[in-house]
Amino acid sequence: MDAIERLIRPRSVAIIGASADPTKTSGRPVAYLQKHGFAGDIYPVNPKVAEIGGLACYPDVASLPDVPDVGIVLLGAERAHIAVRELSERGTAAAIVLASGFTEMGAEGAARQQQLMQAAGSMRLLGPNTIGLVNLTDNIVLSASGALAMDRFPSGPIGLVSQSGGILGALLSRAAARGIGLSKLVSTSNEADLELADFIDFLAGDNATTVVALYIEAIRNPARFREAVLKAQRAGKPIVAFKIGRSEAGAKAAISHTGALAGSDRMYDALFRQLGVIRARTFEDLLDIPALLVAGRALRGRRVAILTSTGGAGTIVSDSLGVAGFTTPAPDAETAAQLRALQSGSHAALDRNPIDVTLAGLQPDLLRAAIKILLASPSYDALAVIAGSSAVGSPALMADAIHDCLPLSDKPVVAYVSPYAPDVVSVLTRRGVPAYTSAESCAAALDGLLQAGMPNEVQTSGSIATTADVSDFPAGSLDEAQAKALFARFGVPVVAEKVVATPGDGEQAARDFGGRVVLKILSHEIAHKSDVGGVAVNLTAETIGARLAAMADEVALRTGNRPERFLVQEMISGGVEIILGMHRDPLGTAILLGMGGVTAELFKDTTMRLLPPEGGLSLVEARTMARDLVTWPSLDGFRGRPKCDVEALAATIVAFSRMVAQLGDRLVEAEINPVFVLPAGQGVKAADGLVVLNV
Repeated sequence: MDAIERLIRPRSVAIIGASADPTKTSGRPVAYLQKHGFAGDIYPVNPKVAEIGGLACYPDVASLPDVPDVGIVLLGAERAHIAVRELSERGTAAAIVLASGFTEMGAEGAARQQQLMQAAGSMRLLGPNTIGLVNLTDNIVLSASGALAMDRFPSGPIGLVSQSGGILGALLSRAAARGIGLSKLVSTSNEADLELADFIDFLAGDNATTVVALYIEAIRNPARFREAVLKAQRAGKPIVAFKIGRSEAGAKAAISHTGALAGSDRMYDALFRQLGVIRARTFEDLLDIPALLVAGRALRGRRVAILTSTGGAGTIVSDSLGVAGFTTPAPDAETAAQLRALQSGSHAALDRNPIDVTLAGLQPDLLRAAIKILLASPSYDALAVIAGSSAVGSPALMADAIHDCLPLSDKPVVAYVSPYAPDVVSVLTRRGVPAYTSAESCAAALDGLLQAGMPNEVQTSGSIATTADVSDFPAGSLDEAQAKALFARFGVPVVAEKVVATPGDGEQAARDFGGRVVLKILSHEIAHKSDVGGVAVNLTAETIGARLAAMADEVALRTGNRPERFLVQEMISGGVEIILGMHRDPLGTAILLGMGGVTAELFKDTTMRLLPPEGGLSLVEARTMARDLVTWPSLDGFRGRPKCDVEALAATIVAFSRMVAQLGDRLVEAEINPVFVLPAGQGVKAADGLVVLNV
């Protein structure tokens, strides 16, 4: 058994600092283990007590009759390292340190945590600042938290790993109240040693777990997280993650709580999307989505039938589904005829959607018949059943009616409980019908299930091209001509251009190009040339000389520096302007694509993909990025306009990403704005660029 296996399923547990009073925090671990029937050996350690809970109590770790698999350390931050060292010296597989006062408290706490790790040696460590873990599958509680003081745990197939101990207790109590079963609960907290990835890896191979739920404050090791998630995906286990820190205030709170530097939220979006991780947008989603995923049903489209006996609730659900991108079409003619045959009279509304079967909550046979028809109907991919006030008095009647129909189809069925009726929610969920108290939760759960059925974009290795020689490029900010020369070396198409210094040079360059040209200042220092009057378009050989002289005067007036060199470029027209850049943060390096031109920062229509461990992005990822944009229709022939050369754009994204991958840490910044995407077959042209290189 490896150390994590022994931590989750220990055969023996030592509790260092145990109390004989089960009402005290330090008395709970022994009490919990005994209460829930732990079959292994329990070794309380306290030099002041001879017996705890009918068990022999030992004065120190050295006195234990055998080497424990796990040691729960209840000592304060100042003394915890002593117990950790003693456990390590005995050969204990893992220790759980509950005390706070480590990296989350600043430099002094960080030094204390380093001391803890040195004391642990080769022994694995969970925490510190953790509430521990609960193996609900085997009824093993390794914690002192009062949040775990319940008679029976809701066992089931959802494994939950949280970087916050308090949140773990909150999720457990919510799951128990709703009838949602959990397999393992782990609080990683400070992650001095064991972290999210370790437990995702474990749960990927855990037969009792089919869905993994994560509460994330910061991913400290993106590479290991990626590997563990891919292992879970290969095992067919979807992952749902709630990442705190979407707002600036939330991000600051997450950083202070964990002592980690959180990556920007949009980078997490990119990472989750590439790995196929389903992002929970609300805290409630972290249970709502897994509750439907564990049902093991398949959602093949966005058409949802709503079966209700209360019109208002049906409308609420229909509206929420619509906001989430689902449709609620009326039944086809055959389905409508079958429904009308069930119930006649003015109270029935069976040929529209929501499908109103008045009083069906009190008529289980009618409800069963309607559900069977809707599950068999080719018009629908999923079914939402409304539990109204009639279900409150006899929730089992409705739950049994729906449950009896589930074997007839693999389409997902959810229930929306309209009145406040937690017992109804629990009964339905325990009978295999995920039940929700908000219409938005129904929509979020169905959307999560739809995402789970989609292939993820991740590439185990990136696209790798022949290494380009870039030794001749200087450190610092490159001017525009140098930047585009660097891009071209990696295969990015650039506009034709010429560096000039005088009005006469500009006139000759314009004549050489023919047609209209663009004039720009050429500067290492000025990144946004248009802001200082450093760009002029639609010039000719006859007008460029005077414009160059005027531009030099204007830029000198605005910046105090007179430009000495200029760039004359061919003028591109008829294309769509795109921005292509890169961004680094603690999660890694991402490629950014978005609407380009001078309005790029105004509209912020962008998408990102993180680079794989080696190489650049693939063509598949690049094409998907283009389709992600709100402005995708402008590339795809919006309102009769010619379609743009998206394949050339995808190839350019790949080439740019290979450049970023090869340069690595030498590249500080890189951006092309705009890339002109021309009509299909005409390619793309990079018209401006920015690059900053390290030494």
